[in-house]
Amino acid sequence: QVQLVESGGGLVQAGGSLRLSCAASGRTFSSLAMGWFRQAPGKEREFVAAISRLGTTTNYPDSVKGRFTISRDSAKNTVYLQMNTLKPEDTAVYYCAAGLSTDYSGRRVYTNTGSYNYWGQGTQVTVSS
Repeated sequence: QVQLVESGGGLVQAGGSLRLSCAASGRTFSSLAMGWFRQAPGKEREFVAAISRLGTTTNYPDSVKGRFTISRDSAKNTVYLQMNTLKPEDTAVYYCAAGLSTDYSGRRVYTNTGSYNYWGQGTQVTVSS
């Protein structure tokens, strides 16, 4: 079983920055591909960022590319989401996700919710205009 604990959400003005953190425990961190998703009220959960189990590959949708950066620290078993130039449409509950990856190369990333086995409790991000 993998436990994910998120932190770092909050209220920020448009154009500001936030950094989300997600601490993982319960499995070898290098076996986990990690991702961030978000869900706004009345909308489906959507992909925000993904990083491969060894941190060599990342992936973003066009809506956040160039503004958000995902990274991971193996020494701290933590994945981060640095969010810059935030917009009101970024307002949502942000979820950290972990998926067991058997990808030998360590480069594979996953962009759909079904590829992830474990989820955090979510952290609210609110961007005011």
